[in-house]
Amino acid sequence: MINREDMLELTRRMTVKRNCFARIAGAYLDEEGYIDGTFNQHFLNLTSSERDKNIKLAKAVPFAETNVQLKEYPYRRQDMTDDSMRKLLLSLNQSELKNDALLEMFYEEAGKYFHESGGCAVYMFYGGYDIPRKGTDGASQWESEEIYDFLVGIVCSLEEDYEPGEPECGFLYPAFRNRSSDSRFINVFQAVPGAAAGQGLMELLGIKQAGESQGQ
Repeated sequence: MINREDMLELTRRMTVKRNCFARIAGAYLDEEGYIDGTFNQHFLNLTSSERDKNIKLAKAVPFAETNVQLKEYPYRRQDMTDDSMRKLLLSLNQSELKNDALLEMFYEEAGKYFHESGGCAVYMFYGGYDIPRKGTDGASQWESEEIYDFLVGIVCSLEEDYEPGEPECGFLYPAFRNRSSDSRFINVFQAVPGAAAGQGLMELLGIKQAGESQGQ
């Protein structure tokens, strides 16, 4: 189960003034799932209005209704083979989204699962949160507990002029559990639980839903 307070703690760093994002990258996929353009840039190079718009897109994931729209899933223990999505996500996070070859691999995989009329946008955000240590009374202190480096990914249908609509699905990886990073888990967002986009994302990420066999 996801702790709602953990997610709210993250979203408080997702504002223009308290921005936690360092990089944004993305791809536009046509209705057949082929890459129709990409971008990759430092987040602070965006204009103030662009930063605000993109923060709102990314924020849709952790700010979603906890344990309804946003759920936590474990990765299989052996899921660290060379072609596993978990390994690719870890590599993307470690590269801080600066490796375009890794990003293209992710977009090409995404194209196998998203075929929307008019195409869609796949956006990736890299961020870092210097987690403050909490005292015994629960109040935050200045000392850092750890730095949580993470990815937020979203999928949106495209509107006019390649403008992304509201996020249909997305993820937060590694999961933010007990105010700490946990790469064994991933948080998955579905605006409409059970909709086609969300199911496609689950398949892309290579995770199982409750009731399905989960290898050990």
